[in-house]
Order: sequence, then C-alpha cells, then structure tokens
Amino acid sequence: MAGGPHIPVLIDAILRECAPVHGTWLDGTFGAGGYTRALLEAGAETVIAVDRDPLAFELAGEWAAAYGDRIVMQPGVFSKLDEYGAGLDGVVLDLGVSSMQLDRAERGFSFMQDGPLDMRMSQDGPSAADIVNEADEGVLADILFQYGEERASRRIARAIITARPITTTLELVGVIEKCLPRPKPGQSHPATRSFQALRIAVNNEYDELYQGLMAAERALKPGGQLAVVTFHSVEDRMVKRFMTARGGRQSNPSRYAPEVEAAPAQFELRTRKAIGPDRGELEMNPRSRSAKLRVAVRTDASAGEIDAKSIGMPQVRGAI
Repeated sequence: MAGGPHIPVLIDAILRECAPVHGTWLDGTFGAGGYTRALLEAGAETVIAVDRDPLAFELAGEWAAAYGDRIVMQPGVFSKLDEYGAGLDGVVLDLGVSSMQLDRAERGFSFMQDGPLDMRMSQDGPSAADIVNEADEGVLADILFQYGEERASRRIARAIITARPITTTLELVGVIEKCLPRPKPGQSHPATRSFQALRIAVNNEYDELYQGLMAAERALKPGGQLAVVTFHSVEDRMVKRFMTARGGRQSNPSRYAPEVEAAPAQFELRTRKAIGPDRGELEMNPRSRSAKLRVAVRTDASAGEIDAKSIGMPQVRGAI
C-alpha cells in the first residue's frame, strides 16, 4: 500500500455502465475527487460532493473552483445522502480508503508507516487506539472476526490485551505479526485484516453502508443509477444482497411454502455479476485488485425498508 497519485478505481467501468451521464449526481465518498471530476467531464451538470473528512475539501483547492457551482461541497456522511439531494440522476459510492488518508502516516490508517493509532475519517470521536486499549478481549476478537474476517481473531485479541497500552500503528503491527506466520510471496500483509476491522469499527462503516443504500433508494429518481465500488467480501455481499432484494429477486425460502406475491422492485440490476478491474487497470493501479463494481437502476416503485441482517451486515456483540 505504498503512496502514489490518486487514481479513481473502476472509473472507466462506471462511466461505461452508467452512460450517458447527465443531470445531478451525488458522489458520497468525495475523497480526492476523482469520481466527481470524471462525472463532470462525462456530462453531469452538477455533482454533490459528500465527505466526512474535512481534509477532502481542503485539498480540492483550486481545481474544484474551476468547475464553479457545478460542484456542491457537502460535509457529511453518505448515510444521510437523501438529506443533501433528491430526484438524483445518479449516486456513486467508493467504499475504499481514500489515498489522502492512507498515504498520510499521521492519520493512522496504514500498517506500512508509523503513526498514531487513529483511523478516524471525520477526525473526531473515538480512535482506533481507544478501541484497542479499552475494549474487552471478547469485543476485540469479535471486531477482528466479524469486520475483518480474521481467523486468528482470538489469538490476536489476547495478544493485544497483554501488550497494552498500544499507541502507534507499528506497535500494533508488531503484536499482530507475532501471532501469525510470515506471509508467503504474493500473500497480503499479516496486519491487513486487523487494520481493516479496526477502521470499519472506528468509522461505523457497515451501518453507514446499510443506511446509505437505503438513502440512495429514497434520493434517486426513476431511472437514476446507483454505482457502488467495494473492496472486500463483506461489503460486496451487503451490496449484492441489497440490490438483489430490492430488484425483486429474493428466492422463496422453502419450496414447500406458499407462493408469496413479489413486491414491486425498487431497482433493476444493470450488472448481474460484479465487474472487476481489467489487466490494464491492475497494472496501472495495484490498489484496484480487490475492487468490485455493482450498478442498479431505480424504478418508479416507492422506496421502502429492508432489515440490516437480511443483507448480511455483521454484528458485534457488546459495546465497542
């Protein structure tokens, strides 16, 4: 995860699947602005740029000013995106960590650089250090397993408790590395899953995704498009199940149960299978290797509700 220029992941696929791009779009994860700029250049009249990180808008600087009122800067979280816009022609969500966060050691997102154990996208509230040093062993293990799919979660949680206090990223990396075998060539860093899990817990990312998908359903007009880029299996499973359920494609739970009349579908699936990066993008941007894109188009059916558990949102037992 070394530093480098920001390259918006799967942007060519998004523009291709959502063509023609027009009207008002909402970029729920503005970050370094790659998606917003691409949408504006592709034909969007206006983009509402949402981000919880104040640094995102500071760094936009002069390039954003060149688009004038075609960019609407909106501090906030994408779980409330329907409060920022209605009758939208499109919503795009890139659920990966922004390069501006990952490449700055002082933000504490990277296990490759030493910095304070922070990971707060909004730069306020409890940090990763608070969780690591205050949560009990069972909660820590649950976070690592449920949010990071870390199979050695109990072993790592026990080691964290023993090593407390832990205040920097590399201190935590050292604890994790002692719990796991040295990776073979081509395997991910031993701290990858644990850092992912802590980042998700700090920023409440799974609930944000669940709430954001429902907010997009409310905010999009008929024919409006929802494009979501995920970077790991739990996120992708949540998005897939949401789109499948809202697309009227839920299977009957039992062949012996009486047929239930299908409710009107809120979305039509534009992509039946997730779209990944092609060879050219992988060579240009290795960070895209785990990315998956799913796109759905809003119908004229009324927006509704869906239970978080039904789309596979992980649950952590106990207080974080």
